[in-house]
Amino acid sequence: MSSKILAFVLIVMCMISPAFAEEKISVDSSDFVLLSEAVPDAILEIRYYSTYNFVGERINGYERPVAYLTKKAAAALREVSDELVEKGYRLKIFDAYRPQRAVNHFAEWAKDVDDTKMKEYFYPEEDKSVLFEKGYINAKSGHSRGSTIDLTLFDMKTEKEVDMGGTFDYFGLKSHPDYKGVTPRQYENRMILREAMMNQGFKPLAEEWWHFTLKDEPYPDTYFDFPVK
Repeated sequence: MSSKILAFVLIVMCMISPAFAEEKISVDSSDFVLLSEAVPDAILEIRYYSTYNFVGERINGYERPVAYLTKKAAAALREVSDELVEKGYRLKIFDAYRPQRAVNHFAEWAKDVDDTKMKEYFYPEEDKSVLFEKGYINAKSGHSRGSTIDLTLFDMKTEKEVDMGGTFDYFGLKSHPDYKGVTPRQYENRMILREAMMNQGFKPLAEEWWHFTLKDEPYPDTYFDFPVK
């Protein structure tokens, strides 16, 4: 193939797919901050440091039960926290920045269809063999770009986690924010979290009531892989 034809093909591919440019992998943590410092009112329950998650073991890359976000996302989350504290709530964080090695761990786990020890808790309605096909598990995650967060609300009056009508990381329709099978109160709770997050520039995910990404994220094409420690 001549150089002119090759150049033309590359141009057409770029026009068809803006994502043609190669994604970057980085271990530079200099623009990240600990959430315990940036959002001191937040409660941390880092599920992938524990064994209570859909895999059933500590996930690669989670060396301490702490959470990181990019400085920009953390500043926005602080605004969310301040807004909700006035209403009697604190944020409870399940996951934030997720190293690429953790995403790789999920992918390897998904290939072993016989390992279903956590099925009854996290995917009782789904066969493990379809988790990739249905998008529950992917080779890349927005969490690895550093501006995505998984969280819920904690009621300071009752000193309990707010009832959202479904648990974090449940693979199924009841995790969709607009799922009709929850009670009016559970739906209202979901919307309180959603509205507060959107007020500060986070966008929700249609399949998970707990998942939000900063719209104007600073690293849209970079996936980080430094450990959480």
